[in-house]
Amino acid sequence: MSRQTQSEGDSDARPATPNSAGTVDRRTFLASTAAVGAVGLAGCADDEEGAEYNAAIISSPAGFDDNAFNDNARDGLREAAEEYDLDINDVEETEEAEYESVQAELAEQDLYDVIVMVGQQHYDPLVNNSETYPDQNWMLINDHVEGAANVSGWIEMNHEMSFLAGVAAGTLTTESIEHEGSSTNPDESVVGFVGGEDIDLINAFETSYIEGVEWVNDDAEVLTGYGGSFSDTSAANDVAASQIDDGADIVWHAASAAGGGAFSAAQSNDRFALGVDVDQSITEDQYADVILGSAVKALNEATYDVVTAAMDGDWGGVSGERNLSIEQGGIDFITGQEFEGSLPAALDENLEDAKDAFIAGEIELTCGPTGC
Repeated sequence: MSRQTQSEGDSDARPATPNSAGTVDRRTFLASTAAVGAVGLAGCADDEEGAEYNAAIISSPAGFDDNAFNDNARDGLREAAEEYDLDINDVEETEEAEYESVQAELAEQDLYDVIVMVGQQHYDPLVNNSETYPDQNWMLINDHVEGAANVSGWIEMNHEMSFLAGVAAGTLTTESIEHEGSSTNPDESVVGFVGGEDIDLINAFETSYIEGVEWVNDDAEVLTGYGGSFSDTSAANDVAASQIDDGADIVWHAASAAGGGAFSAAQSNDRFALGVDVDQSITEDQYADVILGSAVKALNEATYDVVTAAMDGDWGGVSGERNLSIEQGGIDFITGQEFEGSLPAALDENLEDAKDAFIAGEIELTCGPTGC
């Protein structure tokens, strides 16, 4: 069942883009994210004249308010609304079977300068709808439609992001870290991975994470498991808690909104966790005391660029296959807000080595950005 709301942004700062030359400055990221995050859903539905521009965004199955993937995509549109007379229609649709009809219903309105679809699950419906509605501009996140000039398809290099998370976990599990009652066990070197749904996309996160761990730590053991959902925090909590019981002192998740369960398990068991997509020590700040850092991607920058290109009449500048990668500064790792300046120097050193190796073409991963 879908839920639509009209929203308009009211932030003054453009979210920071990760820079491949180093990790993102957490204070810069905090200031920009806080500004965007403060935006409400105060709409312009009562404005009889309507806005000059309109955009719609359809969620992934995890829905909005996931403090990760979906919200990251929406933030770029909200920020663009500060610079343009732009209305945003947030369409929360968690049923994949409805995607084709929801896409078509929005296109039929002949209203939107661009319709943004969050997640690879929108690919099959869009193959049909991009052809049926050739005058509609579409943005697809996590895939692209070959030969469709009206589609801006963004391939997020999730395998690179996952590898950096693995490098961080593999490094930090060998170090003695204590904070607010939580600690690592450097004598064991065991880390965990909690996936949402057991699908090819998340399998690629898992495999790339393992390869990142092993790149810095051949002796580390990686425990893996799936909660079966992108929204069930209790299921993710159970998986993470089991891994912690089996010796994991750091757990990373790729479970969208369900990932809060991995954080709560770490907090309850005096261990640590890593965030995904955005700086989750900010978006999930109730767990900031256990979130050592987050593997991030500048998806907000991508949605900002696409919607502004559509409004400026420069669709050709964003159409076709695009990507977010380490090399172009769209993928990075951010230290958690309570750990800035206190984590071992080996973390930054290993992350820099990994990013340099990617840029030099020296790292080949088993899986691609959207699957294995």
